[in-house]
Amino acid sequence: MENRTMEKGYFGEFGGSFVPEDLKNVLDVLDENFEKYKNDPEFIEEYNYYMKEYIGRENPLTYAENLSKQVGGAKIYLKREDLNHTGAHKINNAIGQILLAKRMGATRIIAETGAGQHGVATATACAIVGGMECTIYMGKLDTERQALNVFRMELLGAKVIPVDKGQGRLKDAVDAALNDLVANYKTTFYLLGSAVGPHPFPTMVKHFQSIISEESKKQILEKEGKLPKAVVACAGGGSNAIGAFAHYIDEKSVRLIGVEPAEAPTLTQGTPAVIHGFKCLTLLDENGEPQPTYSIAAGLDYPGIGPEHSYLKTTNRAEYVTVTGKEALEAFQTLSKIEGIIPALESSHAIAYAIKLAKELDKDDAIIVNLSGRGDKDVEQVYKMLQL
Repeated sequence: MENRTMEKGYFGEFGGSFVPEDLKNVLDVLDENFEKYKNDPEFIEEYNYYMKEYIGRENPLTYAENLSKQVGGAKIYLKREDLNHTGAHKINNAIGQILLAKRMGATRIIAETGAGQHGVATATACAIVGGMECTIYMGKLDTERQALNVFRMELLGAKVIPVDKGQGRLKDAVDAALNDLVANYKTTFYLLGSAVGPHPFPTMVKHFQSIISEESKKQILEKEGKLPKAVVACAGGGSNAIGAFAHYIDEKSVRLIGVEPAEAPTLTQGTPAVIHGFKCLTLLDENGEPQPTYSIAAGLDYPGIGPEHSYLKTTNRAEYVTVTGKEALEAFQTLSKIEGIIPALESSHAIAYAIKLAKELDKDDAIIVNLSGRGDKDVEQVYKMLQL
């Protein structure tokens, strides 16, 4: 099948849809339905119902008083996505897409997952709607690192397929899911979890995750009477970060800071390339192929990044920095001990950088950190690492 690109869905030079013709037609239909329903009053009412009555939104913007006092400098606020049903931001997007899939008449849902949080959210969403066959692709290494989440997905009725090709990590799970979609597009809806992939996926994911910054902007104005100095979020594929940034992008006084693992520094060291049907900053090896990556946080272990993040980076609207696995592990323990909140290892990267940043700012300044998920899934992994 001949590949072609479509002009819609670009962020500067990034984004697009580099896919086979048959799949391009499927994505066109998806885009048409997304545009049709995203502003439909009945769709919005149903989405908001689940956000409030099932997910538990609006979630708090918590002032981390103990941490702020210990660190000195700016006040640190935590946007509590960890308090959502299923324990992370992923459910915001999963509910939105499953409601869209239902309206499109889909009977089979597939998804990819790294840390397992999107897989759990997808399986949960399928259970809510009912009658949806659910298949989750997950790198074999990640199924071992996140065995508890694998059991959760299966408990919720999903079939989890370990992917042992390549490194057996998130990139390979995305490969497998896309191959499934190409083979089964007539009956299958791909519920993509991050702000990556061919158009319209990055736009859809941003739309459903923008509820994070919609809430936090209102909340910080109520608490501080002004906008934050910075919004900080971890960045792997980029869904929680783009959701945390969305309503601040046009607020030029607010710094947007994405935090990557030093072991997978896509935005700080990547070059423009096509991966998984879209163009973004990508870590490439000497042969021009996606470079093997590793992070202690499975959800950040990806050699590409969302196209809008690539655009925000190259236009200097957002800053992207790195944190080591060791620093994230320290932040994981610090927040747990000081605030009684156990963060996901992914979110711990953002916490680690926020601690550094707060020291550089004034006491009257405020920082919002997107606490994208809770660390229940990581406790066993961290326990084992600390025993070494």
